[in-house]
Amino acid sequence: QVQLVESGGGLVQPGGSLRLSCAASGFSLDNYAIGWFRQAPGKEREFVASKSRSGANTNYADSVRGRFIITRDDANKTVYLQMNSLKPEDTAVYYCNADPSVLAFFTARGGKYWGQGTQVTVSS
Repeated sequence: QVQLVESGGGLVQPGGSLRLSCAASGFSLDNYAIGWFRQAPGKEREFVASKSRSGANTNYADSVRGRFIITRDDANKTVYLQMNSLKPEDTAVYYCNADPSVLAFFTARGGKYWGQGTQVTVSS
């Protein structure tokens, strides 16, 4: 059974940091590009970050570049999103996504496998 399970969300003050994790099971993560998306209340889902299968190519949305870092640990089948200097506008449900091609993350539709999401709230 294919699963992506996110964790690490929560409430944080502006300027703070959070580290999201995404545990993969039921498929070979090293054969997939990975990405993170988010969806805020009343807004469409949007791309946040992605990393290719090899890890050589990384992309970020302009809104998070320089603040967020996506990493992958294929040995432990886990994907991470380190979020620093958080802003209230980062408040959203964050979703982990996996697809054989990194090109899948160029649209909001995303790739093949999705997690259930984890809530991130940035507020004082």
